[in-house]
Amino acid sequence: MELRKRTVRRFVCRSVSLALLSNVMLLSVFPAAYAQSAPSQGSDKSAAAATKETAAPKASDGVASADSASKKEPDSAVIKAMQAELERSMAKLKHAAAAPLYFLSYSVYDVKNISMMGSYGALAYDQDDRSRRLYVELRVGDKKLDNTHQLRAHLQASPPLAFGHGSYGGGSFPLEDDADAIRTRLWDATDSAFKRAQVDYMKVKTNKDVRVEEEDASDDFSEATKQVHFEPPINVDIDRKAWADRLRKSSAIFKEYGEINDSSVNLSIEQARRYMVNSDGSMLEDNMKSLRITAEASAIAKDGMVVRLFDGIEATKPEELPSQETIDAMVRKLAKAVVDLRNAPPAQPFVGPAILNSKAAGVFFHEVLGHRVEGHRQKDESEGRTFAQKVGEQIMPPFMFVYDDPTRDTMGEKPLVGNYKFDDEGVPAQRVQLVDKGVLRGFLMGRSPIRNFAASNGHGRCTPGSAPVARQGNLIVDSSKRVPYAKLRAMLIQEAKAQHKPYGLVIDEISGGFTITQNYMPQSYSLLPLRVTRVYADGRPDELTRGVNIVGTPLSSLERILCAAKDDDTFNGRCGAESGWVPVSATSPSLLVKTIELEKEYKQQDQPPILPPPAIEGR
Repeated sequence: MELRKRTVRRFVCRSVSLALLSNVMLLSVFPAAYAQSAPSQGSDKSAAAATKETAAPKASDGVASADSASKKEPDSAVIKAMQAELERSMAKLKHAAAAPLYFLSYSVYDVKNISMMGSYGALAYDQDDRSRRLYVELRVGDKKLDNTHQLRAHLQASPPLAFGHGSYGGGSFPLEDDADAIRTRLWDATDSAFKRAQVDYMKVKTNKDVRVEEEDASDDFSEATKQVHFEPPINVDIDRKAWADRLRKSSAIFKEYGEINDSSVNLSIEQARRYMVNSDGSMLEDNMKSLRITAEASAIAKDGMVVRLFDGIEATKPEELPSQETIDAMVRKLAKAVVDLRNAPPAQPFVGPAILNSKAAGVFFHEVLGHRVEGHRQKDESEGRTFAQKVGEQIMPPFMFVYDDPTRDTMGEKPLVGNYKFDDEGVPAQRVQLVDKGVLRGFLMGRSPIRNFAASNGHGRCTPGSAPVARQGNLIVDSSKRVPYAKLRAMLIQEAKAQHKPYGLVIDEISGGFTITQNYMPQSYSLLPLRVTRVYADGRPDELTRGVNIVGTPLSSLERILCAAKDDDTFNGRCGAESGWVPVSATSPSLLVKTIELEKEYKQQDQPPILPPPAIEGR
């Protein structure tokens, strides 16, 4: 048994459902009815090992879909091979075992990465890599009850819905477009998934017989319309030598700050081409890309606490990447902020009023609300299901609105990294109104239905090679009650006085956080602020502090919002969950909340470095 935690340091959501996983033991002996084998080359059937459901494929096997000739469709060698093997598998495996095969999907992600890092004026690394990742989703039974159905236990120890059951994910895949190699890999993965699905389906039926009736008896899978979409291949290319020089120059700026003990400036480019076919008839061939410049730096305070800050700039194409001057300005601002934070006094536990500045407010909503309105969590009986029965109820003040819109690619001039045209289940992305005038209206849905929400709204997402579940894309918070930021700050001081608090807080930015959604743990969240400033009620100068986390529970936290500012900003990051890491954004105005709770964070006990960095000694 293993605790799945979503944790990473830079520009991420660390949202945790803390799903307990069990390594399902698979039977190694299968009924003869579906242990048919493929003949080895040069041998007859009687000599073949009984390990595969269907014969290893040849490039000539299979027939193109009936309407492929009459429509403009994806027609690459990869798609053709995937479609041919899918048709062969559906035809020959449909009734090859006790539980009939009713759905099959293949997804292949061709992923290319470029990573460059400068540190203290030198190039630390310059590397690229390419891989192809395969995910096979295979379902037996029928849409009402199939092998993905949750196995319930006294202490939930089975994977979340549609995570692992009857699937094969994360495996390597041929880099070359060789039809025989591609189809053989698909054949092997399909065989493994089919056998596992048969075992899982038997477990599901037994589990239902010995457990109490489920609260949500929704089907296991929803219908989806056929989608055919093709995009020409892209290739993101940069001048590696020029960018190496930029990273050297920008990273050398940190040498001017002796208090900083670790720093870097990074260029990261990710591009992926997705190939997807399924038995609904959908066929997708499209692209995803991400370009970003990040800078990070850390220092050790005199009391041993490590303070670390980072900043970044997202782009959608190489020509939008920042200039040398822009990167240098970002680095200088970051370096000064790290030094200021290192010299700031440590904060103390506190309960009182606070302003969550816009980016911090976006992360707050991502953790507190966003993960709890992901559809599959509403019927998973190991989940807390905070909002499952609250559709139509007031969950926050009536001036608040929240929606998720993965169809948007920008907010003003800022790119939104959570955008996509089709989700990882082949469903078109859709705008979903989650909260309207403070009232909960809906959930983010993949193809796992829940009570009163029978269809996907295009939010089934995953990292390449993993099983998709409902996830956030571009979460957007709005308010009809807004004031200028200066007025919001004045309201903070008034609220601190009304509560007899010496100060209120301004949470400038949050690096990430985690939230616990399962019901055997407290339904709480923790956010990791980068900069916390005390705003004194008696007019004393503001005071920067360090070393605290924001903690709380969702229902009470959402009710405490008092007002919003006339500003909006976007947090772009990466969020980890059952289906892996996906790019997300969260956009919000700054928010004044009546009370927020701070707790002291873990502090290391190491002393700062004894000697100054060699680059600045003697200056």
